[in-house]
Amino acid sequence: MKSFNNKVAAITGAGSGIGQQLAILLAKQGCHLSLSDVNEQGLAETVEQTKPFGVRVTSKKVDVANLAQMKAWAAETVQNHGSVNMIFNNAGVALGSTVEGASYDELEWIVNINFWGVVYGTKEFLPYIKQTKDGHIINVSSIFGLTSQPTQSAYNATKFAVRGFTESLRQELDIENCGVSATCIHPGGIRTNIAKAAKMNDSLKTLGMDADKSIKSFDKLLRTPPEVAAKTILDGVLKDKRRVLIGGDARVVDGMQRLLPTGYQVLVGLGAKLTNKM
Repeated sequence: MKSFNNKVAAITGAGSGIGQQLAILLAKQGCHLSLSDVNEQGLAETVEQTKPFGVRVTSKKVDVANLAQMKAWAAETVQNHGSVNMIFNNAGVALGSTVEGASYDELEWIVNINFWGVVYGTKEFLPYIKQTKDGHIINVSSIFGLTSQPTQSAYNATKFAVRGFTESLRQELDIENCGVSATCIHPGGIRTNIAKAAKMNDSLKTLGMDADKSIKSFDKLLRTPPEVAAKTILDGVLKDKRRVLIGGDARVVDGMQRLLPTGYQVLVGLGAKLTNKM
């Protein structure tokens, strides 16, 4: 894909953060949009911000964890726009918990959104995208899809899964040579509401952690503006990159994992202990 002009992009989690900025930047480049989110107010705000650019924008409240809703949205996208070239599987949530302390309900909640949401978005849109012979699937993982962190086992599991799923998909598309490609996105600390909206349970206390303090500490690490993240993603799509790292922290984490593939765990654990004592 050499240009976004006159293409059609579907975006999950378009009501805020990276999803919202992707919609705005794509609209500026003449790309028509099919937007979804569970947050109808945020979705309406995104639609309003894309109006000055004169592209066709449709929106729908969609729970990415619901297969029937995702199937219907994909079909409606094609009905409304005639075709679809891209799906940005961007919606995601976070959970702070120890492995022992995480309830099965909490684990199912995060897996259904972060992993199954990506699977549904990929599988429901892929047949339509292949019809264009000029398309792209963009799945958002995380730096936590490259390295693991204490209290983030469930989030790590989903983001590692997105990475493996997307990399395998990319290889299949390469072999098929059907005109469709796939990119896995690994954002570092992006200035969004994911930290404040994260679920935290009492199990953190067993590690001497305070939920409110953990959220505030994590929030301080969110330095990259979502508009910068969105631009980096779109640049990566145009360059057909297999993996896109966003932010200096993502590049540091990637380098640390390559240099110390297992040893990084010790460093991260020590860092977590020191942070809790501060």
